[in-house]
Amino acid sequence: MQGIFSSCRRRTLWVGALAVIALYIWAFYYFFVGPFGFRWRAIYGEPKYPDGYEIRGIDISHYQGDINWTLLQNAMIEKCPVRFIMIKGTEGSTRIDPYFEENFRQAREYGFIRGVYHFWSNKSSARDQAYFFLNKVKLQSGDLPPVLDVEHKPKDVSVEDFRRDILTWLHIVEDRYHVKPIIYTYHKFKMSYLSDPVFDDYPYWIAHYYVDEVKYNGPWKFWQHTDAGRLPGIKGYVDFNIYNGSYYDLKQLTIPK
Repeated sequence: MQGIFSSCRRRTLWVGALAVIALYIWAFYYFFVGPFGFRWRAIYGEPKYPDGYEIRGIDISHYQGDINWTLLQNAMIEKCPVRFIMIKGTEGSTRIDPYFEENFRQAREYGFIRGVYHFWSNKSSARDQAYFFLNKVKLQSGDLPPVLDVEHKPKDVSVEDFRRDILTWLHIVEDRYHVKPIIYTYHKFKMSYLSDPVFDDYPYWIAHYYVDEVKYNGPWKFWQHTDAGRLPGIKGYVDFNIYNGSYYDLKQLTIPK
């Protein structure tokens, strides 16, 4: 009888130990690997960069901190020079990126084609956000069209009203610069909320990571394919982008004189 109890006790201990190990593995994946999967891929192997594109660029904000522009000027992405830089300018109707003015000035001084994006906020009206952007960001000829970064829809607003708000921002900014603003968003958001034909005339900048090609079937200008890039002159990670065209085409997209 004692042997039977000992055997059951050992079995119970083994089952308990396996359960603890399984729980540990699940927790490790859920809290560390799952939310930052791209980070692990970047650590254990360089992300696969899209083939067939030569015009490369990055986008930056205060997250990159102080940039060594001399080093960045000669940086290469897959043997291609960095041609353009998208810079965060404003957010909502009250926030300006603390590094915007410095990044904006240095990007042109070091010979990059520069663009500026506004991060959409659901807490401010479209008109307030548009005029705040226009007040704080002074684009010049040779700069890329203004960019609207939209990634979230308020839960209490219908899709139709949300689209109307986005169009309000786009129309106000377009009236100032007389060029179609660029819309930045990720693939699923585009398909869910911005699939109306009214947005088809706007250039798209699509975020879609770790895929061989953009799954969006419509025309697009820019593709943000990873946010785990590394470059000399920038500490930590930076987003890598490609332009869907030639360098001449990219120049033609910029604001004319």
